[in-house]
Amino acid sequence: MSLFRKIFGSKSNQSDDELKSEERGKYMPEIKLPIDERFTINFKANGGKFLYCENLNEIFQNLQNILEENDWENKTALVVDEHLISKFKNFNFKASNKVSEASFFLTTCENLIANDGSLLISSKQIFEKKLPDLPENFVVFATTSQIVENIGEGLRGIKAKNKQKIPTNITTIKHFKSSQEKDFLSYGSSAKNLYLLLLEDL
Repeated sequence: MSLFRKIFGSKSNQSDDELKSEERGKYMPEIKLPIDERFTINFKANGGKFLYCENLNEIFQNLQNILEENDWENKTALVVDEHLISKFKNFNFKASNKVSEASFFLTTCENLIANDGSLLISSKQIFEKKLPDLPENFVVFATTSQIVENIGEGLRGIKAKNKQKIPTNITTIKHFKSSQEKDFLSYGSSAKNLYLLLLEDL
């Protein structure tokens, strides 16, 4: 069994025997983990907090737990997506479009990138704002159907969905650790304390 499967467990039904690399010929191609597992492993390695939810009730419960854990109840959230304001209207936080007032940013994303565990976002989520100008704390609502293999696939999807007007300000969020924990590879990027509420929709 691979190290990652021992640590994180697996939703796959493959038996241990199928996964033992020593029983495969040395020239056989490596067994590739399913796309959702790869995203989860890479996202957690980047320092993100991952909450898998099977339905909207679990999304609501986990969001309530996040608010309580961080003392964000009755605080202001930056929310620029009208659908999110309506979806989470019964929660104890104030929705605002002013960055300066916000304790956290509640948003969606374009895609979840499996091969590096990053989140692809655009002007649909952040308008023309730069990542360093947004709150340090992010709560991202996404679905399993948004997981794609790589950034190229995500960009093609954005182009296909928005034929009339392609969004601008397309970027990725990849580092979810405090600046003390960052290494030289993340130099110049904006680290965010990020919670991902992932809804199963496949």
